[in-house]
Amino acid sequence: MPPAPNAQPPATHRAPRWLWPFMLLLGSATMVVAWSSLALATGRQHGWLALLAALEAAWMLRLGGMPAGWPRRLLAAATTVAMAVAVQWFVVAGHIGGQMGMAPWEAAPKMGAFHVWILARLANTWFDVLCLALAPLLALRAAR
Repeated sequence: MPPAPNAQPPATHRAPRWLWPFMLLLGSATMVVAWSSLALATGRQHGWLALLAALEAAWMLRLGGMPAGWPRRLLAAATTVAMAVAVQWFVVAGHIGGQMGMAPWEAAPKMGAFHVWILARLANTWFDVLCLALAPLLALRAAR
């Protein structure tokens, strides 16, 4: 049956363009907390979650209404790297701070970058490193 002559196409609902920073911040913070908690609870780094973090960053930018293009792609990749660094930092801070009776968020500001780098290198397996390296590339692709 053909549509009525006065029928209008269904309205598409789009998120306001100013919403993407808040969605990206909330999604990233949630991912960092969940990933860090899982890593501290199991004693493993779970580098495969970097791939999910990349998809989450791209998804938050798309849902938040950020226009497509290279700025969105680069922001998704940079956010993925920032989440991976934050998780590594909090996991190391959780292990070291736990030995001193401190929570990860209390120990994190006291950690030095070189100390975190050395301990993260020791803790990550080759698979974790591979996933951490591929995650920004996945974010670039997913955020197009």
